[in-house]
Amino acid sequence: MTDTPAKNNGPAAANGGPPVKVKVVGQYIKDLSFENPAITKLLKSPGDTPNVELAINVNGQGIDQNLFESSITLNAKASNQIGTLYELEIEYAGLFSIENIPPQALEPFLLVNCPSILFPFLRRIAADISREGGFPPLLLDPFDFATLYMRRQQELAANAGKAETKN
Repeated sequence: MTDTPAKNNGPAAANGGPPVKVKVVGQYIKDLSFENPAITKLLKSPGDTPNVELAINVNGQGIDQNLFESSITLNAKASNQIGTLYELEIEYAGLFSIENIPPQALEPFLLVNCPSILFPFLRRIAADISREGGFPPLLLDPFDFATLYMRRQQELAANAGKAETKN
């Protein structure tokens, strides 16, 4: 019986390049706003169950040669028959050191993988802030950033197709 070294079957091994190295350098709140405009009305009558509207967006950018920022922006608005109960806006970001990544894989990595790492922290902050604002905690379901990325790519392709037909 002979000993055979384990083979690296990752994406870098397929093209013979060095392995991709990723390190979370830091995480932080870039922007945070919580508004509770109807508190006096709520103290008189809490009203019915609120309707919560959510919007999530992601962004990625280069900071330095191998340093990149990925951010998630969350907007949540709760309202009922009284009006707007609260509005929560959070931009949560992380700095990532990324080495040896193929150029075509960088954008999806910044807009899918990095937000997936950051989301649990954003989720906790949203729950804590809404609870501290006097409401039940806003419990966000896990989010599929790959679907968001694919939808964005389809919209860009559709818009590019429309622009070509106009010319």
